Amino acid sequence: MPSTMLDWLDYDLGSYVLTRELEWFDLTCADLFGFKAVQLGSCHTDFLRSNRMPHRYCGGQVGGDVHCALEALPIASESLDLIALPHALEFSPHPHQLLRECERVLRPEGRLLVSGFNPLSLWGVRRLISSREGGYPWHGRFIHLSRLKDWLALLGLEPMGGRMICYAPPIDRLDWIRRFTFLEAAGDRWWAMGGGVYLLHAVKRRHGMRLIAPKWDKSWLARPAFSQPTRRIARDHGQ
Repeated sequence: MPSTMLDWLDYDLGSYVLTRELEWFDLTCADLFGFKAVQLGSCHTDFLRSNRMPHRYCGGQVGGDVHCALEALPIASESLDLIALPHALEFSPHPHQLLRECERVLRPEGRLLVSGFNPLSLWGVRRLISSREGGYPWHGRFIHLSRLKDWLALLGLEPMGGRMICYAPPIDRLDWIRRFTFLEAAGDRWWAMGGGVYLLHAVKRRHGMRLIAPKWDKSWLARPAFSQPTRRIARDHGQ
């Protein structure tokens, strides 16, 4: 029974999820620009490998460039352009605080990429059955996508896009996974919210202040631009 994500990826089911997720992260990260990007959580796989930012790091409690608690990041506020959270929220003791930290360290218009297991799917049913076994990923607290969007909205993080993947039943056998590959295309069309994993792309919004101009006295606009000296000139000629 795998106890960590790294162990689980050696299984057929874990490899299936990783392959599908990397396709989305590669496609999404390629066109995101900036200077500093951080991946939080497990650092065994580089989910930012297709990104071209000059400074890319990974932080977490196991391995990586920065050893830290995700709920208290040792990173300056508004210093990052991109954060990747591959399955970090459902295994965090305080997922909402983790999102708060992400919002704090992101620059305005910075991007957040999240992957999570969908409880409203066959994977959620498998979790209810296997949660007592304590193995990965079934011991995690799967977060509803609607709740995640509510949290993001409260923090000023606006969803920009995303999708569902991994519609195949969570059976840890490669031959069975291959039999259900047709569900990847059919699921997007007929069961859009039933994928085992959701992927979400959000941006940090900060609306600018509106300057209120003082109320000027505009009565001078009705006045003539120049005085009319014609009568005075006429009197001068009459003298």
